[in-house]
Amino acid sequence: MKPLRIGCVKYLNARPLIHGWFTDVVLDHPSALCAQLARGELDLALVSSFEFLRNPIYRIVDGISISSDGPVYSVVVAHLGEISAVKEIELDRAAETSGNLLRCLMSELKLRPRFVATSTASLAKGRARLLIGDQAIRFRQEHANEFQFWDLGENWKQLFRLPFVYALWLVRPEVTDPKSIANGLRALRAENLANIKDVIAGEKEFDAGFCNRYYQEHLRFSLGEREKKGLRAFHQVCQKHGLLPKREVALSVV
Repeated sequence: MKPLRIGCVKYLNARPLIHGWFTDVVLDHPSALCAQLARGELDLALVSSFEFLRNPIYRIVDGISISSDGPVYSVVVAHLGEISAVKEIELDRAAETSGNLLRCLMSELKLRPRFVATSTASLAKGRARLLIGDQAIRFRQEHANEFQFWDLGENWKQLFRLPFVYALWLVRPEVTDPKSIANGLRALRAENLANIKDVIAGEKEFDAGFCNRYYQEHLRFSLGEREKKGLRAFHQVCQKHGLLPKREVALSVV
């Protein structure tokens, strides 16, 4: 029997869902993992929720997600001045879900900035930058007094009154016995959340106080009915703004 090929986003927000997993894990950015999963190079991966909506062949591990129900802290647009005055927003190429979420939010708010590739130039008024994951955390900590940070999780909640689901465990259709794999991942999440101090203790870059606030105040790791409702709302708004084809998508969970 071939070993399970598993991938996971390489961000702090995923640690409570993968810490202590018993086999090797491919750690990469969301866009890279989505491509590997789609090509069949991985059997399952914790990847962008947009990948499921775009290509709904996968089974979703029920009960687990990376979500927020308000400000998420690590998915933000860094900007100067009013967000309504921004003419261009640089997009992180690693961002799958967040880039499309940003497009939807801008459209819903009747804002029409141009979306451009991320550059190394300093940001000036009228130009902003989408930041996600650990990069966003580092930028916020280093430039806290220089920029304003437009939080995508906070703005989604204000518009739709629902949690937003950033990432899901997706299992390819040819994987046999996905239920036992899903049970193992649910057990791992439960154990890590019950012993979150042990997960934080292994973190080398970010201090324990920040990690505890981040996990407790900004992130949710469940996939219940409200998160599923939020995922369906994201699907609908992506269709509304032409980011996905108009079709029904069933959430096949294991």
